[in-house]
Amino acid sequence: MTITPFHYRAAEGDLEDLRRRLASTRWPPEGPGADPWEDGFALRELQSLCRRWREEFDWRAAERAIERWPQFLAEIGSYRIHFLHVRGRRRGGLPLILTHGWPGSFLEFLPVIPMLEEFDLVIPSLPGFGFSRAPAEPGCNTFVIAALWAELMRGLGYERYGAQGGDFGAAVSTILGWKYPERVAGVHLNYIPGSYRPDLSAGPPPSAEEQAFLAEVARWEETEGAYAHLQRTRPGTLSYGLNDSPAGLAAWILECFRNWADCGGVESRFAMHALANLTLYWLTGCIGAACRLYRETARAPLAFGPGERVRVPTAVAHFPREAPFPPRSWVERGYALARWTEMPSGGHFAALEEPERLTADVAAFFAQRS
Repeated sequence: MTITPFHYRAAEGDLEDLRRRLASTRWPPEGPGADPWEDGFALRELQSLCRRWREEFDWRAAERAIERWPQFLAEIGSYRIHFLHVRGRRRGGLPLILTHGWPGSFLEFLPVIPMLEEFDLVIPSLPGFGFSRAPAEPGCNTFVIAALWAELMRGLGYERYGAQGGDFGAAVSTILGWKYPERVAGVHLNYIPGSYRPDLSAGPPPSAEEQAFLAEVARWEETEGAYAHLQRTRPGTLSYGLNDSPAGLAAWILECFRNWADCGGVESRFAMHALANLTLYWLTGCIGAACRLYRETARAPLAFGPGERVRVPTAVAHFPREAPFPPRSWVERGYALARWTEMPSGGHFAALEEPERLTADVAAFFAQRS
C-alpha cells in the first residue's frame, strides 16, 4: 500500500459548464395533482434549489473548508481510496474510522471533526464515491470495502480502532467488527444495515414487534424504495441521465435528503451542504459507481449464518426519522449490544443534522473502549 497527499481544485471551466447546464435546464410541466410532491420532487422547489446552486453556491468556499484537513490517496491493490486523516489532541487514544453512505460523501463528517478532537480520525470515501476511484471490476461490495478499510488502518499503523457509520457505512462498520474482532474495539451505528438478517436458527421465532418491523420494511420498500430497486437492477441506465443533467442529479439525490432527514425541507436546514455534496458528485462523475454499490450489496447481503454475530461491543444511536428502524431485540440477535440511545430528533444524515448529539454518543461509547 502506498499513501500520497491529495489536493483538489476544480477546473474553472467545469464549474462554468455546471452553471451553463443549470441555466439551460429543460423543465417538465408541473404535475396535475394538488400535492406538488405526489409525483416526486416538487418542481418549484427543485427550480429554486437549482437557481441557488447556479447563482449563490460557492464551490471554492467548499474547497477551502475541505483543505482545512489533511487529505490522502491510498493505493490498495487495484483500488485508489481517498481519505482524510486528522490527528487527535491526545496521543495514544483510540483511533476511529468513520464511513459515510448513500447519497452522502465524506463531506458530511466535516462538522463533527472538531467535536471528536480527542480521537485520531480516518474518514475515507467509499470506492467510486467522490475522489475514490471507481472499482475496475465487479464485486466491490461492503465485505470488500471492510477488508480495504482494515488494510488502510493497518497501513496507517493502527492495530486497534473503533468503527462508526450510517447507511452503507453501518454495513462496513458492522463487517469490520464481525470479521476483524481482534482489531476493532467497538462499533457505533446510527443505522442498521437494510440487508441485515440475524441467525434465527438458535433463538426464538420473531416476536410480534419484530414481525411488525419486517412488515414495515416490506411496506417501505413498496412505497419508498423505487430508487433502491432501480439502483440495484439498472444502475448503468440510470447513470446516463444523472451524469448529464445537474437538475436531474439534484432531484434524485435531494429527494433522499428531504424524505430521510428531520429537517422540514432541504433549503431550511442544510441547503449549502446538500449543494456541496451535489457538486462533488457532479465534478467527479461518480453517480454511476455510487448507484452500482446497491447492486453489489444485493449480491452479498449482510445475513448471518448459524452461530454468526458481531461479538465486539456495539452501540446504536436511534434518530427518530431514521425509518424503518428495527426494535432493540432484533438488533440484539446479531450484535453484542452495549449501548442504545434514543435521540430526540434527527434522521438519516445524523452527522449533518445532529452533530453534537451524535458525537457526544460516539465519544461516550468509545471512551470506555480505549
